[in-house]
Amino acid sequence: MERISALVADVRRALRARHYSLRTETAYLGWIKRFILANQLRHPAELGHREVEAFLTRLAVEGRVAASTQNQALSGLLFLYRDVLRLRMDWMEDVVRAKRTRKLPVVLARDEVRCLLAQLDGRAWLLVSVLYGTGMRLMECLRLRVKDVDFARGEITVRDGKGGKDRRTILPRSLVEPLQLEIERARVLHAGDLALGFGEAWLPHALARKYPNGPTEFGWQYVFPALRRSLDPRDDKERRHHVDAEFVSRALKSARERAGLVKHVTAHTLRHSFATHLLEAGYDIRTIQELLGHNDVATTQIYTHVLNRGPNGVASPLDR
Repeated sequence: MERISALVADVRRALRARHYSLRTETAYLGWIKRFILANQLRHPAELGHREVEAFLTRLAVEGRVAASTQNQALSGLLFLYRDVLRLRMDWMEDVVRAKRTRKLPVVLARDEVRCLLAQLDGRAWLLVSVLYGTGMRLMECLRLRVKDVDFARGEITVRDGKGGKDRRTILPRSLVEPLQLEIERARVLHAGDLALGFGEAWLPHALARKYPNGPTEFGWQYVFPALRRSLDPRDDKERRHHVDAEFVSRALKSARERAGLVKHVTAHTLRHSFATHLLEAGYDIRTIQELLGHNDVATTQIYTHVLNRGPNGVASPLDR
């Protein structure tokens, strides 16, 4: 067990040294632990291609996990062997990733978005409105810092988005006042934390060393801070983190049910709806690609397949 505990600690150090997100760290460690348990606590150095393949097969056949989940498990195991154990075996190059099926995104109509928002109020309404109005991913929204909301220019800077990239997106005019009120609320919480000897925000990539006073500056605080301080799992310091993602998920589920919507609604559904509604309004796909932060315009083009009206819509010959 000591060897396994030491291995887990090594994996965690390797992930943090390469600036992997905390969510990725949690996911990779979870798969590595499940792999070890599935093989009667044997050390992964004693295992190989047969055990990895059997583990992934069980996930698909018995666990019936999605291809993306199976691929995430494989990525975690490959990270373990390549970057932690530093074993370069021929079988690693032969492991085949599960083929992901292409699915059309779920998109809400404008009336459905209005019905959904009508069932929300307060902070939940604001968070859902920001997600739909900016096209940000859920964690990009929750990790938003005060300094990255530019009211003068009407834009939001998304820092360290998917793939570690920064980008800019629009700040809806209708959300200026609600966001200003939310930021003032964060200012009051921050002032209270400072008075109690807290108030340090977590800064990524050693920025805390580069800017010694940065962690306590208001600009680095989260726009949507949590109601309570908690221990940061990265260094066990007590900090005020951002609001939990489950808060948004629960609010969306409850609002969907009250609105009587039959479509499955998640935070990403709002991102899909943002892109589709911009296309329907006539905005070019390159602009939308930039706003979404897609590497390849081919990723953005999936939204052209869900259009049913607007400049790119196609009318059925029956209707003609």
